[in-house]
Amino acid sequence: MNDHLGSVMATVTVTVASSIIVATIPARTASNDGQLLKDAQRVFKPLPKDAATPDFPITPERVELGRMLFFDPRISIDGTVSCSRCHLTALYGTDGLPKSKGAFDQLNDRRAPTVLNAALQFKIHWRGDRENVEDQARKALTFSESFGNPDNASAMAKLKAIASYTKMFQRAFPNERDPVTADNWGKAIGAYERTLITPSRFDEYLTGRTEALSKSEQQGLRTFMDTGCSGCHNGVVVGGGMFQKFGVVEDYWKETGSQKPDKGRFDVTMNPADMYVFKVPGLRNVAMEPLYFHDGSVRTLLEAVRIMARVQLGKTLSNQDTNTIVAFLNSLTGKLPQNFAEAPVLPPGGFAATQSADVKADIISASSNDRTEQSAIEAGFAAWGTCEYSRSGLR
Repeated sequence: MNDHLGSVMATVTVTVASSIIVATIPARTASNDGQLLKDAQRVFKPLPKDAATPDFPITPERVELGRMLFFDPRISIDGTVSCSRCHLTALYGTDGLPKSKGAFDQLNDRRAPTVLNAALQFKIHWRGDRENVEDQARKALTFSESFGNPDNASAMAKLKAIASYTKMFQRAFPNERDPVTADNWGKAIGAYERTLITPSRFDEYLTGRTEALSKSEQQGLRTFMDTGCSGCHNGVVVGGGMFQKFGVVEDYWKETGSQKPDKGRFDVTMNPADMYVFKVPGLRNVAMEPLYFHDGSVRTLLEAVRIMARVQLGKTLSNQDTNTIVAFLNSLTGKLPQNFAEAPVLPPGGFAATQSADVKADIISASSNDRTEQSAIEAGFAAWGTCEYSRSGLR
């Protein structure tokens, strides 16, 4: 009997102990999951529905106009460059080139960063030399490596030659006598770009749905934070909120293989403290946006993560840690907004074909002389050899 009782007690003890183990393991996992979520919520924030601000509001009329302008190449000096040339839908708002091409295929100094979620960043461009998306769009009109127009007047003349655009500008900016201006071009495109927000499963996770991320992605999130990556890559865009030297611990080009080191923000400010300083890029959709770094010198995200850990933090990641961080970064991929995934049908209108070299020579020659807006418009149309024009205006 005592033997039997001992057997029963042993069985009970084992059963109870097993129950305790089974009960405590999920509890410990849930606790860890909860702590990870709390840590993540302190560092990151979910994406808003759009990037409107009091200074830069979003209206349906501005967004509709801005979307048209974003996809329209006809306003560039050679008729080939639109915003969408460097920010392709199929490549998640990038162009896949180490250096983007502007009018007459002039190479930019750096690759095009994505336009998706860009309006949420504190500055625009790798060097932060544009204040916001509106400033960037407006200055692109006359930037030689972008639209390449000799001046704003020439660009606005082309817009006014397409009758539908004048009406759309009037609807978008109803209280202005002449709304077809470079400033309003920037505001319209900016309003459109402020709608290009791409929430992902990571946003669901941040709002408390922990199952939105797989275990490997959660492990990658933990590794990303513990390694120190979130010291710069944080906030709503997982970056895009500060400047930082590229190569804090060692020269970046030794790891990236860059042929020519880029001085970064130094060329903007001429401040020695800004040597090799760049805006920290946002990592939203980063898995969809190779090539990597400002010069497109690295082809894979795995290699980019490894390099960043080494040159910024002085750490050598194991293959496992690198892979888990990349797993987390994949969770930042969101769905393309419908108004970006499909290009719009543009208002009808066009310009006569002209030899690009002749157009470039004519307009650049005209822009070298002091002239009024009227003569600038005439020069622009003369170079393009199109549109009826009179002293009283376009007709």
